[in-house]
Amino acid sequence: MKIAITCYPTYGGSGVVATELGQELAQRGHEIHFISYAQPIRLRGEEPNIHYHEVEVSRYPLFDYPPYDLALATRMAEVAQLYDLDLQHVHYAIPHSVSALLARQMLASGSRGRRLPFVTTLHGTDITLVGLDRSYLPITRYSIEQSDGVTAISNYLRDRTQRVFDVKNRIEVIYNSVNCDVYKRDPEVVAKLREEYAPNGQHVLVHLSNFRPVKRLTDVIEIFDRVHKQVPSRLLLIGDGPDRSVAEWLAVQKGIHDDVLFLGKQDQIYDKLAVADVMLMPSELESFGLAALEAMACEVVPIATRAGGVPEVIEHGQSGFLADVGDVDTMARYALELLRDEKRLRQMGKQAREAAKARFCSTKIVKQYEDFYRRVLERSV
Repeated sequence: MKIAITCYPTYGGSGVVATELGQELAQRGHEIHFISYAQPIRLRGEEPNIHYHEVEVSRYPLFDYPPYDLALATRMAEVAQLYDLDLQHVHYAIPHSVSALLARQMLASGSRGRRLPFVTTLHGTDITLVGLDRSYLPITRYSIEQSDGVTAISNYLRDRTQRVFDVKNRIEVIYNSVNCDVYKRDPEVVAKLREEYAPNGQHVLVHLSNFRPVKRLTDVIEIFDRVHKQVPSRLLLIGDGPDRSVAEWLAVQKGIHDDVLFLGKQDQIYDKLAVADVMLMPSELESFGLAALEAMACEVVPIATRAGGVPEVIEHGQSGFLADVGDVDTMARYALELLRDEKRLRQMGKQAREAAKARFCSTKIVKQYEDFYRRVLERSV
């Protein structure tokens, strides 16, 4: 199949999922065309069967805000014509599904009169935050209902979308995935990084996010402070965002700043994840919890909040631990229990990886997308 994929090219979960899905599809022989305003962060240079098409947005004084959605729709239609695409797959409803709808209408009214079906994947904040804005809710609902196929990354997100937006078309749940051949614990790499990050044999905790308020980065610091008082440990913070400075000041105030390492944005995070013992994910809400899944594949035990779609990923007491939002004492207690019991820590790490392999490995999830694409194409004939 010839498939166009549109996503936000930044470090957010939807862009990561879309990019890695496209790479997996390309490896299976499909021709993949990424269409976005910048090359996706995790897209690795020249790869067979992968093409990137930049969307250029004109900046006229007339426009206070450049009309990216219109430029995107135009580029989508152009690429579809030039490369005779079979399908468009857009990640994140606003504005990508609206642009895909415009592109479909443009192509249908052209000289060839062809219909290009599009699939929309809902990732979370496009529904729980952006889509609920009254100025966007009607167009979000309309673009979902006009999609030829709709998927959501968890049962939680599907049910919330159907309840809040009252959409009529079927939403199929296809979970996020992880490449279990890439995300794994390499003992040699781990030993080398341990010398760098924990030279005195400390335990290592990790957090990965975009450092936005919903991720509750200060809770990460609070949890680590409680752990740090009891066992020698260090905290790796991977990512960046608006709450970084608040977290830095809190670490200074608590006297733990020297053991809190801000690593910034990282392109290849699997090695950094694998060096850790425990992942902290105290988010206010996660529609899935991709960071926890990536940690699980690396044999790192996640401690997360029982919010949104996270319980669909982590089995409490088996592949990780769950606590209520804001309950930093309980999350710290779980971490301490693990770090004081090396045998249990390693056993749960292996259980976490086995759960990731059994349910979320890319080989299983990509096949589900392929089957979904074929059903959409059959209905669109």
